[in-house]
Amino acid sequence: IDIWEVVRAAATKPFGFMPFYPGPGVGGHCIPKDPLYLYWKAKSFGFNSRFIKLASNIINNMPEYIVKRIEESLSRQAKKIKGAKILVLGVTYKKDVKDLRQSPGIEVIRALKKRGAVVSYSDPLTPFLKLNGINLRSVLLSKQNIRRFDCILIAADHSSVNYAALLKNAKLIFDSRNVFKGAGRGKVERL
Repeated sequence: IDIWEVVRAAATKPFGFMPFYPGPGVGGHCIPKDPLYLYWKAKSFGFNSRFIKLASNIINNMPEYIVKRIEESLSRQAKKIKGAKILVLGVTYKKDVKDLRQSPGIEVIRALKKRGAVVSYSDPLTPFLKLNGINLRSVLLSKQNIRRFDCILIAADHSSVNYAALLKNAKLIFDSRNVFKGAGRGKVERL
C-alpha cells in the first residue's frame, strides 16, 4: 500500500481531515513519550491499550526499518551497506526547527554506523553535531559533495535545501518525507 496515496485520498474528504505523515520516526520533547503516559494511566485503571503500545513499538523501530530499506535499495544497485557512503539530510527532529531532542535522523545515523556504513550528515540548522563523543560537521550540499555519496537519506525536509540539485546529482535518494512526490523513478526510493 502506498501510504502517500492513502494520505492524498483521505485529503479529499471535505471536512474533518487532519493529515499525519509517515517518516523515519518521531522526535522532540513530547511526542515520543506522551502517548506512553496515556498508556500508563489507562493501565492504572485496568484498561490495556494495546494499540498505543503497538504504535509506540512501530515508531521506535522506524530507524531500523529505514536502514533495512536503504540496505535493500543499495542491494538493487549491487552495493552493500557495509562501506557504503551515506549522507543523512536533516538531523533535527522535524522540518525547519533546530531541536535535536529524540531526533530519528540521529538514531538512523547510529543504526547505519552499526551496519558498517560510512555516514555523514548535512543540516542547514545544525552546523556541528557531537555523536558518541565524536564531533561532526555538516556537509555542504554542493554538486561535488552530493555525487560522493552512494545514498542520501532525507530524514528532515528543511525548506532551505535545493532538492532539484539533489535529484539531479545524487546516485540514490531514500525519501522518507515524500519530498519528490514520486518523481525520480529509479533514483528515488520512497518510504
